[in-house]
Formats: sequence, structure tokens, C-alpha cells
Amino acid sequence: MRIVSIIGARPQFVKAAPLSRALRRAGHTEFLVHTGQHYDPNMSDIFFEELDIPRPDVNLCVGSGLHGAQTGTMLARIEEVLVREKPERVLVYGDTNSTLAGALAAAKLHIPVAHVEAGLRSFNRAMPEELNRVVADHLSDILLCPSRTAVENLRAEGLTRGVHLVGDVMYDAVLQFTERAEERSTILKNLELESKGYLLATVHRAENTDDPARLQSIIEAFSEIEEPVVFPIHPRTRKIIAEQAGDESALADNVRAIDAVGYLDMLMLERHARMILTDSGGVQKEAYWLGVPCVTLREETEWVETVEAGWNRLVGADAKRIVEAVKLTQPLEEARVPLYGDGQVAERCLRVLESHDITPSMNIIQ
Repeated sequence: MRIVSIIGARPQFVKAAPLSRALRRAGHTEFLVHTGQHYDPNMSDIFFEELDIPRPDVNLCVGSGLHGAQTGTMLARIEEVLVREKPERVLVYGDTNSTLAGALAAAKLHIPVAHVEAGLRSFNRAMPEELNRVVADHLSDILLCPSRTAVENLRAEGLTRGVHLVGDVMYDAVLQFTERAEERSTILKNLELESKGYLLATVHRAENTDDPARLQSIIEAFSEIEEPVVFPIHPRTRKIIAEQAGDESALADNVRAIDAVGYLDMLMLERHARMILTDSGGVQKEAYWLGVPCVTLREETEWVETVEAGWNRLVGADAKRIVEAVKLTQPLEEARVPLYGDGQVAERCLRVLESHDITPSMNIIQ
């Protein structure tokens, strides 16, 4: 089987690592396309090194830009690759502009599309990610869902054919790389951090970074927390903070701004934090799997199961709610229920892709 896999952003590199390994181990041919959506070395190159992902066969070097221009450029360049490579399947991940462009280019060429992480919904159409995932799902022939909720979301939109409940491939990555992170990462030592002696914060979504009032409220909340807050700053977020406040030196003394970090360092920071504050979907899940309480800086989440399990609180960008959540949230004593798979999701996705079966799957897992 010849597959073109399209990736372009940090979360997609993590998702692609286990499935790319499974495809190649099974003897299939994978042509890896990097759109260049994330191009900062700490957001791109280091992930290929740490996760043992083969170097992309082509980097489209699209870079940043307005959504329409970025997606349009990707669409044109991906189409050229697909016409040349003639794959049997196109594999897309998640909800970025790279996802949308890959699915659209393949669908227009009548190449079957498989969407990893299908069926997620925030029901907030103001989010560009929501538009990307909805369109990608409706263009896809094989929909690889991480949860029952995702399956039901697709059913509500009339999508039942080709829907497979497989779990979340990011859990495979957490299981595969956490011990490697413990062995190789020196981030805690370098930053002189004590395990459970700090909070970890990430902010990158446009709904927070592009709204000055929301971003300012979040930053104010960080300054009011009476604990150290380690804040790896996404390059785009850093630029916006600099435009608003001069530079990140305007942050309070308890907020430690650092550059974006690689996957292994991030796993270590997550695993040893007392609590995580984030607007990232992937970090919400990683917090749950690692047993770290999470406060989500959004009004909604696609990963509703983490909230229902009591390990995730939705607080939006309201400073008072954020500070109160930090004070009130503690680790739960009861065991966490299994969510989003069993660590064998990549193999399950592989079997679906190999079967060429796009009828609804009866494989139901936690």
C-alpha cells in the first residue's frame, strides 16, 4: 500500500510517529509531506529527531500567513505531490490548515482520505480548527475516531459509513516516549525545578492570543497565582505578547517564560507539574494520561471525557475563575478510568487501512 501522509504542525508530528512506524514496519510505502505550517526548529525539527520520525520526503515550506492564503498555497502544492506520487490513500491528522488542505486536495483527485482524530467537535464555529475538522470529516472515506463521543458526533451529521472507533494515537506516543523522556530530558535540572513544585502553562489558540482582552486576563491570572508558573511560549504567542507589552519581561516574577520545547522535555514538564493550565487539546489529554490535574483556558473542549472524569476544569479566560480553579483543584484519589485507547491504536489504524473496508467498525474500546 502506498500512502501519502500530510503533516505540518507540532501535534501532528506526535500523532504521526506511532502510525508512521507501524506502516513502515508492516512493509507499506509512506511518502511523508511536511507542509511547513510549523517551521520554528523547536516546533518542527526537534520532533523528527526525538520521535524517530523519518525525515519528510518533501517540505512544502508554506510558513505562516492568513488562513485563506496559507490553506490555498498548501492546497496547490499538495495537489502537485499527489499527482506525481499517485498514492492509494492520503492520511491526514487532526484539525489544522494542513489537515484541511490535504483532505481537499485528495478528495478533488478522487484519492481516498483517512482522517486520524475524526469526529471531534467543540461546537464553536468561531474556531478555525472546528471548521477544518468538520470539512475534513465530510471529505474523508475512513474516519478514525478517538472516542465514542466522536462517533456520535459523526452520526449526528449523517456520517456512519467508514467510521471506526480506534482510540487516540497520541496515547501510544505517551506510552512509548515517557520513559525515554525520563532518561534523556534534563529540563527539570536545567530550570532547577522540583517535581510537583510548579504549574505548567501553555497558550496558543487564536481565540486567546488574538483577543487582547482575553490574553491580558490570562496573563493577569498567571501573575496572581501564588506558585511558580513555567510558561513555554509558542512563537506566535511570544510575538503577540511583545506587541502588547513590549516583551515577556512584563510578566510577573512568578511566571517563568521559556522558549517552546521539544516533545521529551514537554512530557517531563507535564509529568512533574502539580497542575497544567492550557488551551491545547493535546495537552489536556496528556495531563489526564499522566495523572496531572488540568485547568483548560477555554469555554468548551472536544475532550469532554476528561471533564466528566473530574480531572479537567473549563474556566475560559476569566482571571478570577482561573485563580480559583488553581486553588481548588487537587489530584483525585480514585483511579482514573481508561480513556481513548489501550496503547495499540496505531496497530488498529493500520488494520483498518490495510483492510480497505470503509463499512462501520464494530470494534468498541474504552
